[in-house]
Amino acid sequence: MEIQQKDNAKTGMFFIEHEGKKVAKMIYTWAGDDRIIIEHTEVDDILKGQGAGKALVAKSAEFAREKGIKIVPICSFAKSVFSKIKEYQDVL
Repeated sequence: MEIQQKDNAKTGMFFIEHEGKKVAKMIYTWAGDDRIIIEHTEVDDILKGQGAGKALVAKSAEFAREKGIKIVPICSFAKSVFSKIKEYQDVL
């Protein structure tokens, strides 16, 4: 599962494509220069049960560490994953 990213310095997304279609995506908005707000996570049925959503969360945590920023997950799925995985607490 290759996770790609688009970012225009205001909004962005982590996503997985299959045959030219985005089949999983996590949308975020920048809140200043040091924080992103994860607003929505969506996974198509083709990837359900394969850990795609968790992989998107992992990629967002990796991105936050690389940039030295924090994450505010308002998306219920992302919020749930972040609360369960202690290794991600440093980016919250």
